[in-house]
Amino acid sequence: MTPDAAPPAAPQQPWLHDLTLTLAAPTQVWSAADGQVGPGGLAGVHHADLRVLDLLRLEVDGREPTPVAAHGLRGDTHSFVSVPRHLGDPGPDPTVRLVRRRDVEPGLVRERYTLSSTAAEPVRCTVGLRVGADLAPMDAVKGGGSGTRRAPVGIGGHVLSWEEESLRAVLRLPGAHTVDEGDHVLATWEVEVAPGEEVTHELLLALDAEVTAVRAPRTEVRWDAVTVVSADRRLGPVLDRSLDDLRLLRLAATGADGADEEFVGAGAPWFLTLFGRDSLWAARMLLPVTTDLAMSTLRLLAHHQGTRTDDTTAEEPGKILHEVRSAGFSLGEDEGVGRHLPPIYYGTIDATPLWALTLHDAWGWGAPEDQVERLLPALERALTWQVEHGDADGDVLLEYVDRSGHGLSNQGWKDSGDAVRRSDGSRASSPLALAEVQGYAYAAAVRGADLLEAFGRPGVDRWREWAERLRTEFARRFWVEDAVGPFPAIALDRDKRPVVSLTSNIGHLLGTGLLDAEGVDVVSRRLVGPDMLSGFGIRTLSSRAAGYSPTGYHVGSVWPHDTAICLAGLAAEGRPETAPVAEALLAALTAFDGRPPELFAGDPSSQQPVPLPYPAACRPQAWSAAAAVSLVGSVLGMVPDRHEGLTLDPVQPWTFGETRVSGLGMHGSPADISVSADGHAHVASRG
Repeated sequence: MTPDAAPPAAPQQPWLHDLTLTLAAPTQVWSAADGQVGPGGLAGVHHADLRVLDLLRLEVDGREPTPVAAHGLRGDTHSFVSVPRHLGDPGPDPTVRLVRRRDVEPGLVRERYTLSSTAAEPVRCTVGLRVGADLAPMDAVKGGGSGTRRAPVGIGGHVLSWEEESLRAVLRLPGAHTVDEGDHVLATWEVEVAPGEEVTHELLLALDAEVTAVRAPRTEVRWDAVTVVSADRRLGPVLDRSLDDLRLLRLAATGADGADEEFVGAGAPWFLTLFGRDSLWAARMLLPVTTDLAMSTLRLLAHHQGTRTDDTTAEEPGKILHEVRSAGFSLGEDEGVGRHLPPIYYGTIDATPLWALTLHDAWGWGAPEDQVERLLPALERALTWQVEHGDADGDVLLEYVDRSGHGLSNQGWKDSGDAVRRSDGSRASSPLALAEVQGYAYAAAVRGADLLEAFGRPGVDRWREWAERLRTEFARRFWVEDAVGPFPAIALDRDKRPVVSLTSNIGHLLGTGLLDAEGVDVVSRRLVGPDMLSGFGIRTLSSRAAGYSPTGYHVGSVWPHDTAICLAGLAAEGRPETAPVAEALLAALTAFDGRPPELFAGDPSSQQPVPLPYPAACRPQAWSAAAAVSLVGSVLGMVPDRHEGLTLDPVQPWTFGETRVSGLGMHGSPADISVSADGHAHVASRG
């Protein structure tokens, strides 16, 4: 390097906001908008935490055709239309067209290349496909890296194959001739198309990973079709797209007694696996659609429930895990510390109370009593964890700290290294007791006790008494004040001092019972202040804070699931702020065509007519997709009761016009719901 030469750029996480995804978990294909897969960044065919192909470039006579249009027929099917402009009749009218159709199933990618012509004379050309495989691990790709190109077996024929540890990939190119181009393979077909005719060739890639932590479900979606017909034409398409994405994110893993248990993978591309927090929130939001997904997710997580204390994995007796992978996952560095997670990792403070809450809510939505009863011992272990391990120092509050030195430094849902900040922008040091986690823990103890009591289990007074102590301590220690007025701090730091910062975390307290009536009023009002409500959702951090950035991952952006949780809390409390938050969330879901990303920028809608993407955000993301179902449930005011059935109390003012919803309801009893233009509701159960 010469003295004046710039140092090489450090690898950066790839952006994906402008890429096209075709998905059927655990298989995903990321390409440019024209369908081309080129080296660099995220683009490629991925399967089970491995990028298999990083090059899949289509050519005609050695030239890339000019893209014209692309269509996402469903989440697992895309069509890309292009024109090889050097072919066909002279003049401005394109007479030769190339359509590339991509279909993805779990473990299978199929592409069809159809060349059609309306030219006056036969068209002769060579259709080429450049193929390269780098077999790069997902964490390397996420870190901005790549693998080394691997030559396949079978060059010269039309069947190519690669093997990497437990993965075998077989690429079939019927009728093609293949040659070695050094770092990739060129497959070619000699094509002649008569006037008014078309010729099709295809690619078929089969992916088989023998040893994986998760896999595709063996059954089709078991939940009923949900339809929305509304005068507000945004509701139906948003819900349709979100449910389709959730269908494609479904995965399965082996639970107790070797049974297959289904769950929703957290998100594409990086998180197509079991995440305690994410999978639980998604299943919980989907309870009006199905309780089966929640029950299978609960059983699977109970199967992995902690049994010992291990600082390396953060396992503790009764604790629910954070994530499962086939191998460890590198997170890069945070403040000079390398972060690397083991294959099974328990570093989450909130998954355990969320597990208890999801079990209680599934029971409320009518899940079979025998299935619920079998999980009561796991519930008792989870509640015991809250008291004996979650509250490590005996002050009743749940707190976390990474004891391994290489795990997550923050272990709530805002788990980035800089997520917990004071209003002056400085970071808080762990152990940290997060505000929303106290709400989860309180509700888990109270509702867990209710559930245990309903089944005649002993010891419920212990959990209720502990919950009341927690409620008292929260009221005494978390409330702070700024120039606008009071609010709960985001957390208590290692010295038990409030971390004074107004955040969306406080919205998760609504509906938990932790707050008194005055607290509910204060929190509700603060959430819709101009510093918090952007017009597209609730910001993660107040725009008045020194550390605020509209594209800060957890410090100013908007997360759809976060807004949906706040919205559900507002609806549960019967607050008038429900309406503006619902409108903001619906506007965001619509702006992203029903596929909301993991997060987006927190710029005010008065400055940005559409929400700006966060370029590295996952999409689809399970809890973002499930936010659409939660939105519908919140505006309808859905309240389940095992004995009385489903009741409705639509948000007022009702601004959606005449609306009919079918397919949501209690377990085994989907309902037909109608709401009049003035907000009066009627529900009729089909069960």
